[in-house]
Order: sequence, then C-alpha cells, then structure tokens
Amino acid sequence: MGSLFTSFTAHLLLLSCALLPQLTHSGGFYVNSIPTNFTASHFQFIDHSGVFLASQNGTFKASITNQKPEDKSFYLVVLHSPSGVFIWSANRNSPISNSGKVHLSDNGLTIVDDAGKLIWSTTPLSSPVSSLHLQESGNLVLFDHFNNSLWESFDHPTDTIVTGQRLRVNQSLISAANETDISEGDYRFKINTVINDAVMEWNGLTYWQLSMDGKANRNSNLPGTHMEITSTGLYLLGANGSSSMFVVQVKLQNSSGLRMVKLEQGGSLSIKSSMSNSWEIEFTGPVDSCRIPYICKKIGLCGSRTCSCPPGFHSDPKMDGDCTPTDSSLTLPSSSSCNASGNGTEMNNGLVSYMKLGNGKDYFANDYIKPVKVGVSLSACESLCSQNCSCLGIFHGNSSGSCYLLENYLGSIISISTTQNDRIGYIKAIGVSNSIGDGNDQKSTNFPIVGLILLPPSVVVFIFVFMGIIWLRIRKKWSRNGGKKLGHGRSSSSSTELEIILIPGLPMRFDYEELVTATDNFTTQIGTGGFGTVFKGTLPDNTEVAVKKITCIGNQGKKEFCTEIAIIGKIHHVNLVTLKGFCAQEGQRFLVYEYMNRGSLDRSLFGNGALLEWRERLEIALGTARGLAYLHSGCEHKIIHCDVKPENILLHGQSQVKISDFGLSKLLSPEESGLFTTMRGTRGYLAPEWLTSSAISDKTDVYSYGMVLLEIVRGKKNCSLQTQSHRSEDDHSHRGNNSCQVYFPLFALEMHQERRYSDLADPRLEGQVTNDEVEKLVRVALCCVHEEPMLRPTMSSVVGMLEGVLPIGEPRVLPIGEPRVDSLKFLRFYGRRFTEASTIEGHNEENELTLEPRVDIVIDSSTSGSHHSCSYISSQQISGPR
Repeated sequence: MGSLFTSFTAHLLLLSCALLPQLTHSGGFYVNSIPTNFTASHFQFIDHSGVFLASQNGTFKASITNQKPEDKSFYLVVLHSPSGVFIWSANRNSPISNSGKVHLSDNGLTIVDDAGKLIWSTTPLSSPVSSLHLQESGNLVLFDHFNNSLWESFDHPTDTIVTGQRLRVNQSLISAANETDISEGDYRFKINTVINDAVMEWNGLTYWQLSMDGKANRNSNLPGTHMEITSTGLYLLGANGSSSMFVVQVKLQNSSGLRMVKLEQGGSLSIKSSMSNSWEIEFTGPVDSCRIPYICKKIGLCGSRTCSCPPGFHSDPKMDGDCTPTDSSLTLPSSSSCNASGNGTEMNNGLVSYMKLGNGKDYFANDYIKPVKVGVSLSACESLCSQNCSCLGIFHGNSSGSCYLLENYLGSIISISTTQNDRIGYIKAIGVSNSIGDGNDQKSTNFPIVGLILLPPSVVVFIFVFMGIIWLRIRKKWSRNGGKKLGHGRSSSSSTELEIILIPGLPMRFDYEELVTATDNFTTQIGTGGFGTVFKGTLPDNTEVAVKKITCIGNQGKKEFCTEIAIIGKIHHVNLVTLKGFCAQEGQRFLVYEYMNRGSLDRSLFGNGALLEWRERLEIALGTARGLAYLHSGCEHKIIHCDVKPENILLHGQSQVKISDFGLSKLLSPEESGLFTTMRGTRGYLAPEWLTSSAISDKTDVYSYGMVLLEIVRGKKNCSLQTQSHRSEDDHSHRGNNSCQVYFPLFALEMHQERRYSDLADPRLEGQVTNDEVEKLVRVALCCVHEEPMLRPTMSSVVGMLEGVLPIGEPRVLPIGEPRVDSLKFLRFYGRRFTEASTIEGHNEENELTLEPRVDIVIDSSTSGSHHSCSYISSQQISGPR
C-alpha cells in the first residue's frame, strides 16, 4: 500500500510539474521517474534550470539547458549535478530555443522546435513506453510496462563515458566543436579492431594509440569488444570478459568511485575522478600535446608548448590564425576544390611549388601511415603530390626515399630533434600569375604581327603554309587518340557527348554532381565487392537507389563502357535488379540500380533477424531460378552470371526477389578479365570445371544455384558445422546429438539415398514444412550439382521442376526423379577434405571452416559477404562479378 501511495504521489507531483511549474521547481524538488504523455521546455520552468528529472541521490539531472546563461541554444542533456558537466546530450548537433519541447509518449522520447518540427528522437522501440527513468549511474532509460529496458542513453555516447558505461566496437566518442559549442567536432576516440587497440583520430587520421602510453599494459591478445571505466582504471575488454589492455589510475583516492573518460574539444583524452563538486584529472593522452593534430592550427609549428609559424609562413588573422605563405604571390591549395576527375581549379591558375619546412620538423600522421612509395627521389615524390589535387604537402625521407603524402587536411607541424628522423617536409603552394594586364597591354606571348608585315610576301606565305601543315598533323593525331588533348588526357566535351549520343539503348545518364548530392557525398555505404563499393542514395523525386562505384575497369574507354552498359540496360526481368542509369564522367564510372530495402539473401537466411518462412524460401528459390533462366536463354545476349550466391540475391518488401551484378564481367579490365579464363566465383559455389580444361557455360551457374538451394533448405552455410539431432542412435557414421563436422551437400546426398528428407530442413521450421516439400528442393539441388555439366538441367528445366510442370531430373539422361549418384561421388571427397580441415582448424560452430589449398592461383580475396563458406579448391575467397 505504501509503494502505491509513493507512486501516486510521484505522478501527482509530476502533473503539478507540467501544469504549475512555479510550485514544483522553485523549491528545487525533482523526481527520478516520469510516465508517458509528458511535455517540457526550458521556458516552462520558472527557475530557468530546465531540470525535469534527477537520479535517486541527485548525482545526475536531466535538463533542457545551455552552457552559458547568455546562449540562446538549448539541449536535452544529462549533467553531473555538483559540477554541472554534461555527460550526454540528445540533440548536440541540433539545438532548440527555450520554447522548444521535449515530449515523452508511448513511442519514445522526441524533441521538436518552436514550429513543431522533429529535431531528435529515440530509435524505434520494440514495445510501448511506460516511463522514463534517470538512474543513479547517469543512464537515462526508457522502460515498458514490464520494467524492461527499451532504450538507454548509455548506448549512445557523445564525448563522455562514465563508470558503468561501455564504449563498444561500433561506437565512438566525438569531441565538441569548441568550448562554447557542444556539436560534433573533428576528433574521435574508438576501438580499432584491425590493430586491437583504442585510438584517437582527426578527420580519419590516427594520431594516438592507447598502447603507446606508459600506463597501458596488455594482458592478452584477445580481440577487444568494448571499453569501460571502473574504480580502478580504464579497461579494453575481450569477448570472454578478460582484460586485453588496461590503464590504472592510482594518483588520487576516489571515495565515490565515480570516474569519467572524456574526449576534450581540443583533442586530448582525459580520465577524471569525481571529487566533491569538481573533477580531478588522473590521466591525459597524448602526453605530448604537440601530437594533437590541430594544436597550433594549420601548419602551425608546435614546440615547447608554444606555437609559431615555420620560416616562410606567418599567422594570418583573416584565416583564424592559420599559417599562410609570407609571399603574397603564393597561395595554399584546398582539397575541397578538387573536381570529379581529381583535378583542382588552382592547378589551372598557376605553377605548383613546394615550400621547405626545414630540418627538425615532422607531422603527426607519419608514424601511423605507410609511405605511398619507398626508394624514390624528392622530385618523384613532389610529382606524385602534384598529380593529386587532394595532396597538400609531402614528407620525404633522405636515406630511405620514403614518400608521405599529406592529403585532404593540413594540421600542425611538430618540432623535433634532428636526430629523431631524417624526414623533411614540403608544403604545396600555387603561384598566382600576374601576366594579365588591364586589357590595353599586349601579352609577351602575342604573335608579332608587325614583324610579319615587314617580311617579304613569299616568306609570309611559307610561314602560314608551314603552320597549316603542323596544325593538320596535330588534328590528325588528336583524332587518332580519341579526342584527347595533347599533354592533358581529358577528352573534349563535344567528343565525349558525341560518343554517348551515338550509342542506342543507354539508360538514364547522371552527372557526377547529381550522384554526390543523391548519396550525400557517398556517406552511406551499403555494400562492397570485387567491382567496387555500393552507396545508398535518394534522387530528387525521393526515389531510393543503390549507386555502385566501379573501380576495376582499368583504362577502358568511355565508348566501350557505354556500349556494355547499353547491353545491360536493355535487360529487364522481374527477377533481375533494374539498372536505372549510369555516370561516365572524367574517369569516374558509376552504375545506378533500384534499391532493395531488405538487402541480400545471406543477411535474412544466415543472420539473426526474423526467420525466413518456408513459403518465402520457395518464392526465393523460384524467383532466382527464373532470373537465371532469363539470363541464359531469354535475353538478346546470353549472359553467364559466374557468381551466383546468396550475397547476389537481393530481397525487397515482402516477396520481391532479384539477382544483382549480372553482366558486370563485361566491364572487367584486361588484367581482371585474364582471371575469367582461369577462375571466377566464390568458394563454396564454384563448379568443378573451373579446375579443369572444360568450357565454362551456363551449367556453371546451375551448379552454383544448386549449392544456394541447399543453403535455402538448411538455413545455414553448406560448410558450417551441422547439428545432427535428427540422426538415429544406430547411425554408425554420426552418433549423438552434438555438433558434427558434416559437409551439408554430402549429408543431403546421404539422406536422399535413405529418403529421410525431413532431417535436412532448417530445424527452426519444425512443423512448417513436410517431407515431400523438402524432397522436391533437395532433388532439384542434387541434379544441379552433378559433377559433369552435361548432366545438370538447364535453368529453364529447374523452373519447370519447381513449378511442377516437368518431372524432376532430365528425362533424356536421368531416371525420373532420381539424381545420378555416380555423378555426385565427388561430394564425398569434398566432405572428407572439409572434415579434415575443420578438425585441424578446431573452430566453433559459427566460425568459418576452410579447406586446404589444392592449386596455386593468385586470386582476389577482397570481396566481402562470403563468410562461412568453403571450397576444396582454396582456403581463400575467389572474387567474382559483383
């Protein structure tokens, strides 16, 4: 009864808070929990504190406030009550006015401006919200009616984590812009999984690693999963909970045990301990403040805690104190002026020169990046920078010939001892031409017309004839080069447009600037593969698209590229991803596809999301078969996909199934197309003929489809461990109910011979699928994976089998409904290789089990998304058309 009274009292006080704020807040009384249908603003509170929640002991408060009383920008924050320090902010990049509102509803927490426009909201929630709590740890939490946590501010750190909070692998601490602006700045602190260390970055460049500090000790080499601050130190922890690296603070005694890790706006990392109403600094990194990239602004020289400009530079008040050339005829280039072809506008306005920084100077990034070239001369290093408009300077090693490029941004310069290294820096500068007069002066390069008048007529005629011959030869050579200007390498715009206009069947053409706008400067990456990177974009009509940047076409001409795109653009089928357009501009190549909102099949089939129901799996199998059948026999130009796998089968909405990356092998560069004659595809889906002299045909796609069909039935990769819970106790091959090392295609063959098809279905589908339904798909799959290509059905026959129009199998070769077991014996060899490799590897069920290499072939292992797959051919991934 007492608890009910307490709850009722809290709700009553909260209602008073909303309706009569002067009665509730003038006395400084706050609650630590509020129910839904609550609205607050800074203007609503008479004491102008903006506080509407407090933790149980008052250590933390939730408030709508600003940093200084005179500021007109307000934020929803959680602050440390004694010190007033913000530890979290919801809308740090989108402040509101004092009358902007925070609203708590069943759907979550939202912030709107004066006009009611949504500024910020919590992520979509799994169930309706019941209340909002501020815990004593400083964690702002949304609970449902069953007291389950729906959303926590601890899962969305800003620039600070406190005791009890974790910084996970996919998260970053982002500094504030400056002392008065809490919006995101340029510094980040995160876990780098590649080097298994915690790092700080400036504009994507590493400038400090936790392991470099003397207080950091590594206990193990386990991969780090998260960081947390405790009463004893800052820990980088592994997946099993043991520490991989830690920093211990012993300088101060902290009775409360409350600590925080903060990435300061200036770029340093601080570990602070709560002492009464203030925070005491226990640790700072980096120790050498000159290692902070922008400590002395652009090109500023940092040494002995003082900032100055290098010789030849001066501090420019107009540039906020950045160092600029003393010589007014020189300007510094900006990478932001680079156009689509990688050329800068400044490069056309004057000569490039390099201003030497002198000995005893270095750059923060040089210790964390590899030189672009080693063993080159200074002039060669300068040439590399001159050809790259994003390059703003270089460092060159005298003894090693190492060439470091300073790209995109320029930070401060570090003053060091001349004995520490032999790198010497040079800053790129552009000389501004003053040769253009006021319009009345003649340029010194004007042709001497007066001289011609004084010459004899015969000489004048000879000069003009001679110049005409030279001009005709230049035009002829220019024409043979495809319209390229001598000395440049860029086609004239008229010639370029003519090439495109004369090619029929091209889809919509996009300008590079249109794609930059549509993709928000290529910020949202949704995939990557052997052909390039894919970005999500939105066209002006709000149509969502997938923009693929092609990176492997070598020096292929624009005309050849457009010819192949015209062929691909003519292919239209309900089960093939539509090519909506392309961009071929200044050396850039892009393909614009329709956007498939559910991503690739592997995510739905093998991921942790919603289970794919059996009926949907049947639709996916049939849709994929129809798409391949059209490529093989339905379109004007027969196309062999060569890389059929779940990653190239895309899903949209409830039932759309479409194949992607068909026909892209036509866009291969000569170097990559050489691989096509030896091996393409992805391990686990490669047909045996890739290793023989047999011709590659559409039956190669049929084999890959059969392997995908088996994975659709099972719901797991063919080469991951198999749990044999359905096998009989007297089975002499696989006993017990534990995970066994089973190559699933071989297991499917064995179960086919025993007519035990229900043992092959995804166990998560228990009760949804019958033995006959599984039998149909397994028989089709086994027919598709015959070792001899001629025994495999065509994809058109596969469609007929799945639709029930034709009997299973090829009647002219096989008995009706029975795959040829003698042509599937090779699966036993594959299975034996898989078992041997998995025993050696000793991985768990979720890890990838690869087989020993059988051939020595140089292959591309860059294609992502094919994890958990295997092949007896190679333990590396073979990249195919994407």
